[in-house]
Amino acid sequence: MDIDAFVAAHRPAWDRLEHLVRRRKSLTGAEVDELVELYQRVSTHLSIVRSGTQDAVLVGRLSALVARARSAVTGAHVPVWREFVRFFTVSFPVVAYRARWWWLITTLAFLAVSWIMGAWVAGDPAVQAAVGTPEEIKQLVEHDFADYYSENPAASFASRVWINNAWLSMQVIMLAIFLGLPIPWILFQNAANVAIAGGLMASRDKLDVFFGLILPHGLLELTAVFLASAVGMRLGWMVVAPGPRRRIDVMAEQGRAVISVAIGLVVVLFVSGLIEALVTPSGLPTWARVGIGVLALVAFLAYIGYFGRKAERQGETGDLERAPDVVPTS
Repeated sequence: MDIDAFVAAHRPAWDRLEHLVRRRKSLTGAEVDELVELYQRVSTHLSIVRSGTQDAVLVGRLSALVARARSAVTGAHVPVWREFVRFFTVSFPVVAYRARWWWLITTLAFLAVSWIMGAWVAGDPAVQAAVGTPEEIKQLVEHDFADYYSENPAASFASRVWINNAWLSMQVIMLAIFLGLPIPWILFQNAANVAIAGGLMASRDKLDVFFGLILPHGLLELTAVFLASAVGMRLGWMVVAPGPRRRIDVMAEQGRAVISVAIGLVVVLFVSGLIEALVTPSGLPTWARVGIGVLALVAFLAYIGYFGRKAERQGETGDLERAPDVVPTS
């Protein structure tokens, strides 16, 4: 390597980095970005010099400069509130938005299965007999289904619902490590449970009670579960068909991005739990309770649509990994 030519070509970048390091406490946003970029570039230069020359003076100078730049970069902590805002305006919504077609297909498949099975249960006395005795069905339809939402104090009920739903969503996302194959089965089991309850209520002309109790919280709750399922299955599919990229790179990037959904859904399901504990069993008219559920769902979808689309246009993926210390070089 011609060390003199190398130094002449890259000295302006080294001098600029040194200048930015000296002024690190008064840098603008653009200069901070430049500082990070130059730090990566000069780190690469140091690696090249170490492997291509025995010039101890040059190695020492670049080593000291990279050490000072590293201190400037890693010592400039972003305020916690900015990380919080970025998570809820970029990381979480962009992953959900990029999985929107998987999310939609999951939702439609669940609803179709639930509707078909519910109609089967409602219209076939033999199926109802297999579910329970007439006395048990009567107890469920006239008392147990409605009492479930009001038999416990609102605070403890909300916390229990939140924990159960959050854990279900976490499980669904974690099943992505099995290529998402178990997720359809879990969704089918939940669809069957909804269909059995709805079918039994419909068979006793209580379908209005069923929807009046399940829709206020169920709209947002099930939408969150569908999202968790969608990103889990999408991750599994991307591992199977990674495209031109290396499978391990896709799996790592998308796995980190999916963590954003897991964390974000904790908040969404907390809201759903509050609605289930405070609105569903309340004395409000059915139209008001269902209206609150619809508003919560519309607000969530609008939030994902606005911030997710905006972040995707900016090239965001939701990947939580920070930039590396070096840049690619040939």
